[in-house]
Amino acid sequence: MGVEIEAKIKVPDLAAVRAKLQAAGATRIGRELETNDFFDTPDRSLQSSDKGLRIRTAVDESGKSRCTVTMKGPVSRGQFKTRQETEFSADDPEAVREMLENLGYQLTLSFEKRRESWTTAACQVALDELPHLGTFVEIEGKTERDVSAARDLLQLADSPLIFSGYISLMARYLQERQINDRRVRF
Repeated sequence: MGVEIEAKIKVPDLAAVRAKLQAAGATRIGRELETNDFFDTPDRSLQSSDKGLRIRTAVDESGKSRCTVTMKGPVSRGQFKTRQETEFSADDPEAVREMLENLGYQLTLSFEKRRESWTTAACQVALDELPHLGTFVEIEGKTERDVSAARDLLQLADSPLIFSGYISLMARYLQERQINDRRVRF
């Protein structure tokens, strides 16, 4: 089990951040189209305890697909969003989905996300685009100091942090607009 330390920032333009990454000598890892499927019990026990259960299927630029199953614990107090995270790869996302459903979990929300991944000396940086929500930068590192340094490097230190996960942001967006479709696509 690992700990996720992350800064999430809404930005108007990913091109400007991409240019700063390039200028800083960051390495581009690639770009993927993700489908994020979130599961919970019928009484929403995971959501009520600030936990998350997700199957992520990502297809990269070459068409190669990978599946990751993630369980996130509650957010801890700190300068950045910090939480326990257990994650593993799976060969068959449909088998994982079937197993979760047989255990009593149900799909609560599914949405696509375009993600371009970069790495700096100490952090992973994701340039994200989501339907309806717009564009974001996520900086993930092993320490708060690393995340702060990457924020400074990208000139995002004065930008407000978002502590909500994409699932919460998307669910709020759908609820406020009375959209009942739980499968959000580009």
